[in-house]
Amino acid sequence: MGMKLNYRIVIFALAIAFGLFFSAPSLLQLEKGAKITLGLDLQGGLHMLLGVKTEEAIVSRLKSVASSVKHFSNREDILLDELSATEDEVSFVVLDSDDAPAIDAMLKGIDDLTVNREGELYHLSFSDKAVLKIQAQAIEQAIETIRNRLDQFGLAEPTVARQGEEKILVELPGIKTAEDEKRARELISRAAKLELMAVDEERAMRVYQMSDAEAAEYGDVILEDAERPGVKYLVREIPILDGGMLTDASVGFNQNNKPLINFSLDSEGAQIFGDFTGKNVGKRLAVVLDGKVMSDPVINERIGGGSGQISGQYTVSSANDLAIALRSGALLAPIFLMEKRSVGPSLGADSIKASLVALVGGFVMVILFMIVYYRAAGVIANIALVANLFIILAVMALFGATLTLPGMAGIVLTVGMAVDANVIISERIREFLYQGMSIHKAIEEGYDNAMSAIVDANITTLIAAIVLYAYGSGAVKGFAITISIGILASMLTAILGTHGIYEMLESKIQKSKDLNFWFGVKKGA
Repeated sequence: MGMKLNYRIVIFALAIAFGLFFSAPSLLQLEKGAKITLGLDLQGGLHMLLGVKTEEAIVSRLKSVASSVKHFSNREDILLDELSATEDEVSFVVLDSDDAPAIDAMLKGIDDLTVNREGELYHLSFSDKAVLKIQAQAIEQAIETIRNRLDQFGLAEPTVARQGEEKILVELPGIKTAEDEKRARELISRAAKLELMAVDEERAMRVYQMSDAEAAEYGDVILEDAERPGVKYLVREIPILDGGMLTDASVGFNQNNKPLINFSLDSEGAQIFGDFTGKNVGKRLAVVLDGKVMSDPVINERIGGGSGQISGQYTVSSANDLAIALRSGALLAPIFLMEKRSVGPSLGADSIKASLVALVGGFVMVILFMIVYYRAAGVIANIALVANLFIILAVMALFGATLTLPGMAGIVLTVGMAVDANVIISERIREFLYQGMSIHKAIEEGYDNAMSAIVDANITTLIAAIVLYAYGSGAVKGFAITISIGILASMLTAILGTHGIYEMLESKIQKSKDLNFWFGVKKGA
């Protein structure tokens, strides 16, 4: 009577092959193949705590409202006077009272806007509740924008999470050079606020003799050139349109093979852009980025299609970073650095060494205990245990997961959980053998009786891991991922895999009749 194959052992063998194949690139550090990414605590990198100037988001929203009012009045041929935006409100006067109903209808379509009207004089502002809502949105938008920028930057598994009320935690594994750190910090902090603004041609020549207060009296603002210190421009305070209407940005090259940024606008932005350029042929249009004038081209004809260019003294990498920032969206509120720490790779090496000692030490002790106490059944359990580790590493590598120090702790914990399932099964089999059952019936009854306890325990732990992943961040997510993968892998190896091995060896066990060798069952006990 020899060993016989069964579907369980075939599935188990395929799982082991899967584990070995996909974990090999990570374990052997091969050039090809998907590998596990080490987290900040293991490979070093950059840790930053950022603050958000939420009050600036209110000003930005008010300017956006003023821009919408200006565009609507131009399109509907409604004459307005004294249109201005301050830190608290937007105000304007409707010169013809017959146009007021149209303005009222337009303003009703703007969410959270409070309208106070005194005859033809309008005051637009946000309520205290709306202000809090906008500030909260600014923080959430900053988190999503920073995360999108870092993903496109090419960093593996950056951590971007809210901390407290108005702080953002950013962890960037793998940042090792000062140049990479500088690029990442600039990309994160850049507002990337694109505005197209009309140059005040009538007063432009007086810009160097004009104060900011005098410019404000004419509804203008003075801006500096982005690349030529001392060069100033007098532009209309209310932008023609802003980056909120941007749909795409990419790097291109001019006729001299110098990098520039090509951008595209949505349908509303394209219409506004086309209408403005059509009515202002021969005048200048200032392309403003983060409050600095990048260029001020003369409008030669109506520009349709909703596309344009931003030119400047860019390198390919800086142009690419700017395109990423523009594509990801402008920050509603500026951010500032509150705390910065560089985590050296030596800390990661020490952490890895300590974790490996714990993992290997615990693993070896568990293996020895299983062999001494359960004999051949312990060896079978150990085979499942080794397979479990390879499967965990393979799945993490396949999905590009990040391994953190808590993640390694999760693997150590998973080892204990996987052994626990095998202990329950082995004890059940031994109980039935002590009762005098046949080997075949003892194995089948052992798995049937152990199944409910193992499944219940694993499902409850899996639910906890899912909750940790859903509501946790950073290292907590890494712990939850490894635990979840470990639970599913242990179900496969402990329940299906070992059962298949017993089925394959059953005839051999029955032939030998040495229950002490196979299960640690002493005769007469």
